Amino acid sequence: MSDRKSGPAIGFEDVTVRFDAVAALDGITVTLAGGSFVAIVGTSGSGKSTLLRTINRLIDPDEGAVSLGGHAVREENPVHLRRRIGYVFQGVGLFPHMTVAQNIAIGLRLSGARDAAPRIAEMLALVDLPSSLGPRMPDQLSGGQQQRVGVARALAPQPQVLLMDEPFGALDPVTRDALGKQVRALHDRLGLTTIMVTHDMAEALLLGDRVLVMAAGRIVADGMPTDLLAGKGGAAADALLAVPRDHARRLAALGA
Repeated sequence: MSDRKSGPAIGFEDVTVRFDAVAALDGITVTLAGGSFVAIVGTSGSGKSTLLRTINRLIDPDEGAVSLGGHAVREENPVHLRRRIGYVFQGVGLFPHMTVAQNIAIGLRLSGARDAAPRIAEMLALVDLPSSLGPRMPDQLSGGQQQRVGVARALAPQPQVLLMDEPFGALDPVTRDALGKQVRALHDRLGLTTIMVTHDMAEALLLGDRVLVMAAGRIVADGMPTDLLAGKGGAAADALLAVPRDHARRLAALGA
């Protein structure tokens, strides 16, 4: 059960982004339900990270519109908009000259909070980190701990939306799996609308309620994990599924 009302729906209407003559996004039209956990998967250069960044206006479309809760994001002040959206960077993105506590408090201080200490303690507990890590510098933490701090920083201002750009790619498999499960649990508990970009189809299927497969700036498959596993996503989805399926077969053969 979530602690609060579900996050807003996110809409894309004929969204096109060009980098020089190349269409990074080519007429994307899709609506993502409020409170859902959507995984966007595809090979490098498919447009998945570009699509993510149009939501918080790190990139503005050349054509089309993006909406949050029915309101066009282009009409909002980018600073104010980003205070409502948590963003977990690829490669963590913690400020190396700031302590763990200072990193977590960035969004709070930008929002005018005077005493961030209680919220910092709450967020460390939320991501299963001891309060003793607060005074430490990022380089004193493991990769998994750093990424947990990144999640805590994103959630500290109580956003309605959580965007994650390949958040677990640099982690070892055990840590990656554990943190993925925890983020999914936090999504459910907090009632967020979460969009996660990943190149890992197995991760997308295990964490998402809905999976979008992208190629050449377009959505080429869109469905529930069970639909894609059943072969209903078409050739592009099947190609991404081939690797985890092959791994599963080879592991089964080793144990035979």
